[in-house]
Order: sequence, then C-alpha cells, then structure tokens
Amino acid sequence: MLSRDTALSIEDADAVELGGWMAVARGIRAAEWGNTVTYSRKVFIPLTNLCRDQCGYCTFARQPGEPSAGYLNPDQVMEIARHGERLGCKEVLFSLGEKPELRYVEARSMLARLGYATTMDYVVAMCERVLSETTLIPHVNAGTLSVDEIARLKHVCGSVGLMLENVSRRLTKPGMAHHACPDKVPVQRLRALERMGLAKLPTTTGILIGIGETWEETIDSLIAIAGLHERHGHIQEVIVQNFRAKPGTPMAQWQEPDLSAMLRTLTAARLLLPAGISLQAPPNLSEEFECYLDAGINDWGGISPLTPDFINPERAWPAVAEVARRSRQRGFELAERLTVYPRYIDADSGFVSPSLFATLGRAARADGLARAQFHQVATNASIKECA
Repeated sequence: MLSRDTALSIEDADAVELGGWMAVARGIRAAEWGNTVTYSRKVFIPLTNLCRDQCGYCTFARQPGEPSAGYLNPDQVMEIARHGERLGCKEVLFSLGEKPELRYVEARSMLARLGYATTMDYVVAMCERVLSETTLIPHVNAGTLSVDEIARLKHVCGSVGLMLENVSRRLTKPGMAHHACPDKVPVQRLRALERMGLAKLPTTTGILIGIGETWEETIDSLIAIAGLHERHGHIQEVIVQNFRAKPGTPMAQWQEPDLSAMLRTLTAARLLLPAGISLQAPPNLSEEFECYLDAGINDWGGISPLTPDFINPERAWPAVAEVARRSRQRGFELAERLTVYPRYIDADSGFVSPSLFATLGRAARADGLARAQFHQVATNASIKECA
C-alpha cells in the first residue's frame, strides 16, 4: 500500500509522473484481476424516493406532496423484478431514501397503508418476495443501518451498499453538499460500515468526488475504507463516482470533476486499497469511460437493460455490447458477475447466509462469476486516446 504522504503527492503529479503511477496501478490490477473486467446485469427498484436527507446534488429524493413522491407498491416491485428476470438480470438493486418515516408523517401513513411500520420492514418483505418468486438476488442500498437491521438483511440479500462519500465533517456545514443530512455525518457512515463488517455482510462502498472535498480528504476517505476492510474483510468493491451537476439543485452551478481528476483519484484508490477490493467507476457518467481502465479499475458496476440510473437519470446506461467493445479495445474481456463477488460465495466463509447460498450457487458458474448471456461485440473500432 502507498503511504499517505505519497498518495497526497499524486494531486500535483505532472503528466509523466501520473502516467508512472497509473502504470503501477495497472500492474496491481493485472496481478489480482487479470485481463477480465466485470459488470453486474441488474434491475434497479426505487422502493421509495422519500428521504430525510437533503443532499445538495440530489434529484432522486422527493418530499411528500411532490409529483411521484412515495413508495412503490408490492405489485409494482414484482412487475419490475420479473421483467428484469426475463431480460437476463441476476441482481435486483433496491435503492431508497434514508428513513423517511423519521421525518415525515406522510411516510408513516404510506407505510401503514402498505402494512408496515418502517421502511426497513418493507425492504425485508420485498427482498423475501423477490427471493421466493424469482431467481434474482437482492442488493440493498438502505443507508446507515443498525445492528438489528443488518442482521435482518443478511438473511434476505446477497450484499448491501453504503457510499461513504467522504470522511470530511466540513461537508456537513451550511452551504456544503451534506448540510441538513443527518445520515451523511461521516462518523455515522463509518459506524454503519463497521457494523456490516462485524456481521460479515459483503459490502459495497465508495467515494463521491467533486462535492467540495479537498484531495487530502479524498485520500483520508480511501484510507478509512482500507482500514475497515483490513479489520473485517467485507468491502468487496469500492466505487469512485464523479459528481454531475443537475439543474434545480443547490449545486447546479458547481464545476464537475474532469477526466484527469477521475484518473488521479482512481489511481490513488488502486494504490491505497487492498488489491482484493474490486475498484469500480460508473460508465454512464463519462463519455470516455474506457480511459478508467488505464487507472486500474476492474469493474463497471451495475448496468441495466431495463431501468435507468435513478440517481443520475439524465445519464443513460451504455449498452453492454458497447462496454464490451471499448473494454476489448483496451485488452480486456467483459464478464458478468453476481451481486456477491466470487471470493465470498463459500458456504464456510460466513459471508453468505445459508438461506441464500443455494440461490447464489445456481446463478454462479464454476469460477463464481455469473452464468451470463453471450454478447457478440464488434472489435474493429479504433482505440480512443486518453488524456
């Protein structure tokens, strides 16, 4: 692992120095992950867009009374899940606002009409239905979770996601990205990620760049994630996500990070994180996403043939065939994975609940990746040069 001081120096590295660090990052990736780059074929279910947080960059969250604000009903959930299953998806990702019933009486009323006391009760029930009525494996992004909530989820989902975003408390001050966001206080995120590790629940986390953080805060965020994994071994993947400005938000006029910022951050992440942690960057948030491979990533995250990226709805998913084509131009073969990475699909590891092991086993091939559809991909396109 890189030292903190050396990682800090990458911010000011010139093109030649950065190129050298990127080469080291690629070497680490090659030694651990070979020439395979993965993705998850999934369907996204926005269970509720109500949220007690008000992030300065978010267009997903709604307040009661706004158009389309509320919860999906069970029939809507299962209709989306079954459609995704027909299209070959293996994973269903439940995305939702954090604990809206703690802020809005309307959310409590909506839940009561559905027959549940809390959003988590509803999440668990829908995961159970997905598992019993489809071949899909749930992944849940439900925010900061208690010990009890994590224990309940472990029996009904393969993995969970909780973006750390950044360890800086400064970002919660007035005028900053996480002001008025009780669930984005860094210590709360870190405690929840620690609980997930203690419960041996495969976890996705990551950082968001371009929201007002400093390079030092970015490096400290990556170091914090590395420390969590060293203690518990549960961080299966880390996402480095670039902020995209959205009209109508308080941060609509903020400058977006450019490709160079992403390459520097991805390089630092690959050098600071344990090599066994999958490094991911979303392909729909950049027109030049294939360049991320030059900085050591090995995964493209979830790509859906059915549902949009509800967090960034203006950014359509690239077709899987296009991702495969651009990956092949860089010397990589695209492979489909499950929501649980191969190293965790072990009945004796304690990372997978016995209630889920058979489902995962049916979906996995011998090496732990997904039994995937074959995608024919053109290979004669020219290779784009990356700055």
